[in-house]
Amino acid sequence: MCLLQNKEKEKMREREKEAREREACYSNGHLYTSLTVSATTLCSACNKSITAKEALSCPTCNVTIHKRCRDTLPNCSKMKQRQQKILLMRNSSAYQSVTMRNKTPIMKERPSSAIYPSDSLRQSLLGTRRGRSSLSLSKSVSTNNIVGTLSDDSPLGLRRILSQSTDSLNFRSRTMSMESLNDEVEAYYTSILEEIEMKGRDFEADSWSMAVDSTYLQTHRKDIIKRQDVIYELIQTELHHVRTLRIMEGVFRHGMLEEVQLEAGVVNTLFPCLDRLLLLHQRFLGKLLTCRNQFLQPGSTNNFTIHRLGDILLEQFSGPCGDEMKNVYAEFCSRHMKAVKSYKELLTRDKRLQYFTRRWDKMHLCQILCVCVCVCVCVSRVSRGQLLRRHGYQECILLVTQRITKYPVLVQCIYENTKGDPEEAASLSQALSVLRELLSSVDERVLELEQTQRLQEIQARLDPRAEARLSSGVLFRLAEMSRRQLIHEGSLLWKTSGSRLKDVQVLLMTDILVFLQEKDQRYIFPCLNKPAVVSLSNLLVRGIANQERGIFLISRESSPPEMYELHASSKDDRNTWIRILQQTVRSCPSREEFPLIETEEKVLLRRLKADIQQKDREVLELLQERVTLFSDLVEVTGGHEVMLPPISRNVFRANTSQAHRAENILTDAIIEVDRLTELLLASSLQMPQPCGSYGHSSHIGPLVISKYL
Repeated sequence: MCLLQNKEKEKMREREKEAREREACYSNGHLYTSLTVSATTLCSACNKSITAKEALSCPTCNVTIHKRCRDTLPNCSKMKQRQQKILLMRNSSAYQSVTMRNKTPIMKERPSSAIYPSDSLRQSLLGTRRGRSSLSLSKSVSTNNIVGTLSDDSPLGLRRILSQSTDSLNFRSRTMSMESLNDEVEAYYTSILEEIEMKGRDFEADSWSMAVDSTYLQTHRKDIIKRQDVIYELIQTELHHVRTLRIMEGVFRHGMLEEVQLEAGVVNTLFPCLDRLLLLHQRFLGKLLTCRNQFLQPGSTNNFTIHRLGDILLEQFSGPCGDEMKNVYAEFCSRHMKAVKSYKELLTRDKRLQYFTRRWDKMHLCQILCVCVCVCVCVSRVSRGQLLRRHGYQECILLVTQRITKYPVLVQCIYENTKGDPEEAASLSQALSVLRELLSSVDERVLELEQTQRLQEIQARLDPRAEARLSSGVLFRLAEMSRRQLIHEGSLLWKTSGSRLKDVQVLLMTDILVFLQEKDQRYIFPCLNKPAVVSLSNLLVRGIANQERGIFLISRESSPPEMYELHASSKDDRNTWIRILQQTVRSCPSREEFPLIETEEKVLLRRLKADIQQKDREVLELLQERVTLFSDLVEVTGGHEVMLPPISRNVFRANTSQAHRAENILTDAIIEVDRLTELLLASSLQMPQPCGSYGHSSHIGPLVISKYL
């Protein structure tokens, strides 16, 4: 008898354990089971990788998530109908026992999410979602009474479903608010895509040879055909680039501002200097299309041969347009990594952005399918590569950063196939040279901006109270690093007294070498018997004999000279450090031009100078916007688009000789003011003194430049 009772108790415990496990794996209609996955599997809820120990999978809807994310998914939309009916029949008695506050049966007013476990069953019983008048929880229904009528013997998952009714309603209301805008938003995005595709219909063929008539093609030599193919590719890829920028501006940025409702500052971080890029390339594309139309054969819409292109390329990549392109691409390329990182972080936590991204992918997929059907039915010569390319946010950002590197290859190929026209060849050669200099300048600016951002990151981790004493006894503080440029940085081993090696982070800056040590995830100046900040003036850099990774630094700023022994991680790293150190020492400014420690007066003057330069840049941007607004005004009043010339005049609009002279005079005056500003900031000032204690009156009036009076 005891044996039978023990067996019955064991069976009861096993059944209770299985019931608890099934209830623990049940969430929002999902029946989760443990699963072993690879390291590359992503969570359907947070888009992060899943380890093998924490994976859950729902076999009904095929989602795989972390254990911690099981409550964040919406209701399972693919629950089997048989299981739903069984669950409904089992729970029918429990539903009838629900009491209301007013003691009257109002089952129709009860929110469906508090009763049925899935969307599909609710739709089958109550009709479509749009047919219901309200999703809000009726005030006459007490959720406490609903939960209170349940006992421990209630079916599995029922208590969880009822307790999460409010959360389900909130989720459904958010979904409804997003889906209510579907028709308007999709119509807007469709119009954007149609507008973009409309402009590229003249360049749908894969090459110039396929775009022109065969009889017209046979009248050209092979070198001319090759040249025209490359020119056609230049115009076609520029058109695709403008299309990418328009998608970024009209789809992604507009959607994130209006639909996702992100803050303007966040959106500007995701799309750095997008308006300037779009304006720059729209002008360039307009010039190329105008050139193409000028060389169209009479009576034809597709036969053309472009004979002169060098002048347009030279104008685009030099002068004001070249400077603007250099500045814009330097800023964009230096900030695109931060933009992509910010986008990924937003995508993991903002469900509205996830919904927007999925819907855009679905719309783009529909467009791709339409293109595929047209291609299969019409058997046309459409260039399918660009149409079928996925235009997501990250893909667009990457395409923009790569565009400037494509120009030298195309211009080089055009130049190599230009024969019989020395003037055109000379223009192309000059444009190619200017373009290579532009690309090199962009690389330098990108590196400079990246180093500036890296220095800001290091300063953020540096203890604000940290200070280092120089060999002269002066204290070096954090503010002194802000006026210097980071040239190179890396980890080295510093050999101290006692033959101990300390791991230090070395910063090579404009005129100094800084040693930092990491402690508690912050940087501090190491407390050793030698200064942690070394001046590059009178610094000797030598390799250590018989040690392929050692470096000697001998500072002759103090007496006796200080010697530092450093060790790199490899021979190549040691050679790189020695080369960059020697180059920086040779270009180090003198102490008269760049003092080691800046006084408060110098700090104030430097800030004033920076403010003046910033105001000058703002004035220039306002003038450029003024020119653009005038162009829009002429376009509206004249009824046709006006192609703007390169920005060379920003003040006077009149097209007269006097206005041109006035522009030059004003420009010279601005240059003279800048020169006088430099003299003012570089000179020593006689500051007004307050009244002394002995009754002497202070001088009241403008600042006096003592050096030039």
